[in-house]
Amino acid sequence: MSKTTVTQSGGVGFFGLLTALFVGLKLTGHIAWSWWWVLAPIWMPLCLTVVIIAACLGFAAWSWKDRTM
Repeated sequence: MSKTTVTQSGGVGFFGLLTALFVGLKLTGHIAWSWWWVLAPIWMPLCLTVVIIAACLGFAAWSWKDRTM
């Protein structure tokens, strides 16, 4: 009989908790931030990832161009 182990990871992460905190503070009137900044923990990691990937691709293209000359 084989033994299988199932590992599950779930729940709310850091950015989810931060978003929930900011929304709660906004709805209770403790902060007067724009909704763009209140919801920033949702979209900022995605934007940062896109910027890092674009920078890596740009560096790779620049490096490749120098090799072919």
